[in-house]
Formats: sequence, C-alpha cells, structure tokens
Amino acid sequence: MNLIALSADPAGFPEQAASFTLSGPSGKLEAISDVAEPTLARRGVAVICHPHPLQGGTMHNKVVTMVERALRESGLDTVRFNFRGTGASEGSYDNGNGESDDLAAVVDWVRRVRPGDAVWLAGFSFGSYVTIRSAVRLRADALISIAPPAGRWPFETIELPTSPWLVVQGEEDEVVEPQAVFDWIDSMQDPPELIRMPETSHFFHRRLMDLRGAVKHAVREWLPPSRS
Repeated sequence: MNLIALSADPAGFPEQAASFTLSGPSGKLEAISDVAEPTLARRGVAVICHPHPLQGGTMHNKVVTMVERALRESGLDTVRFNFRGTGASEGSYDNGNGESDDLAAVVDWVRRVRPGDAVWLAGFSFGSYVTIRSAVRLRADALISIAPPAGRWPFETIELPTSPWLVVQGEEDEVVEPQAVFDWIDSMQDPPELIRMPETSHFFHRRLMDLRGAVKHAVREWLPPSRS
C-alpha cells in the first residue's frame, strides 16, 4: 500500500490511502484510511480495531488488515487506528475504557467528514471487545467481531446491539476459549450470525484468505447503497 501522509485531523475523507493523526481524548491517534474501488463504492465507512496493545496488537496486525481488505473489497471505505499508547498514538493503556473513548473520537471524525454514511465497526480479539461494548453508544450500523474474547472480559454487562452483527470464531483458538464464545452467543435472545471456522487458530494462520471470503460473503446483504 502506497500511503500519502496528511496533516492532523483531515477536513475531508482522504481520496486515496493515507496516514494521518486524529485528535483523541489522550492526545493524537495514529490512523490509516483507504477507499473502495469507485465501481464498488458504497455509502459507508468501516472503523476497524486491533488486538490487545500490551500483547503486541497494532493496526498492522494481519487479521486486522485482512478484515480491512474484505470490507474495502465489499465497497466500504475504511479507517484503522492505533489505540492510545500504541505506535505513534499518545496516552497509555486503559483497560478498554480509554480505548472505547479513542474509538468514539475516530467515529466522531468519520461522521463529520462523511455525514450520512453508514458507520460499521469491526474488531479482532481485544478490538472486538471494544467495538461490541461501544456499538450501541456509537449507533453502529453493523458490527463484525473476530474472535471476541468472551470469558476474558465482562461481556455479560454489555448492552448488545440490534444492528446486523457477524461473529467469526476459530474452533482451535488457543487464546480465546471457543466454547466460551459459543455459550455466550447461545445465551442471547437475538444472537449474531456465527461463522465457526474449523482447524483455525486465534491468529488465523493459513486461514486468512478463508476469513476474507467468509466476511465478504456474510456482509453482502447488509451493505449500504452505492455511492454513485
């Protein structure tokens, strides 16, 4: 990806892949955006969150970038960013609370520069916890959760979204207990769409292209109208 570097807080959504910083609650947040091919473009933006910062998670994680690619190829423009204290983002880790505020700041920017667009949230592992707990407050139009860490974070206290929602879980995840995820979903009155991927580890080793295809297929019916 060839990125153009922009100044802080761009006044409009970049027209090509770009890196920039946004004003966050604890200082600047490092971000990257990209745009769908014009022939595919839909009136929507996906904001994608990375795994745990204290365990090496960044916006450059391979699962994050594959989900970004799947959504961009589906016609959505995309934004991914580093939580506070990660990469060039300022601040320090805050146990999911401050990170939820970081996400809110990014979504606020998206809504300023793309008024009227649908806003989707996607996250991997810790990033899925942050997006799930924020989905109702941020009025997400759709939610995509990859390996949500049920059993490791207080999911039982979260107000669950009613928007379209996809969960993808590897059946051989060595970080998130798969059965905890399945039990959590079974407990819901209005559960999300669940894709169980056999022979798949937490980081989707050798299964990243399968993840891409699964996401693209699952969200096809949820896509917002064409941008043209």
